[in-house]
Amino acid sequence: MVKLTKDLKPEEFREYYFLKEELKDFCRFEGLKVSGSKQDLENRIIHYLSTGETLNEPVSKQNSSSSSSEITLDSRLGENFKCSEDKRAFFENKIGKGFKFKVKFQKWLKSNPEKTYRDAIDAYFEIQNSNEKTKIDKQFQYNQYIRDFFEDNDDKSLDDAIRCWKYKKSIKGHNKYEKSDLEALL
Repeated sequence: MVKLTKDLKPEEFREYYFLKEELKDFCRFEGLKVSGSKQDLENRIIHYLSTGETLNEPVSKQNSSSSSSEITLDSRLGENFKCSEDKRAFFENKIGKGFKFKVKFQKWLKSNPEKTYRDAIDAYFEIQNSNEKTKIDKQFQYNQYIRDFFEDNDDKSLDDAIRCWKYKKSIKGHNKYEKSDLEALL
């Protein structure tokens, strides 16, 4: 496995998989901003490896007024919905302790700012009862790999899938599942 250092070429960086925590550690060590998504960190690091300079990023203001008011069933979700603890508590109270902010529901919340929390609860149950698979975004390569592994190997265990993933991310190239990953470990 290649080590993430400032001497790594951007092209080489793109050839390997790094955990978000590894990216954050690198950013901390090099004095770069550590907040944001994995994609934000990767973009920041690629810019740094290319230029040796910090990426100028716009500062986003957090709107705290939306989380300070009391939530009711008729409250609007509003722009820039954030999955905060007060909102989690509200949904747990209305839906039950099994409530989770799953990806598909989060996307629905963020794309429907004009809807109410009552609408959100209805959407939550509709999403939960759907058999449609959630699209896994590009930055969640591990999740996609595990899903693809089990589509091809329903007789294998999660430990097998993780062993194959660790092998795959240690080699240069893409991180998509291939049957040869399992064969290489047998």
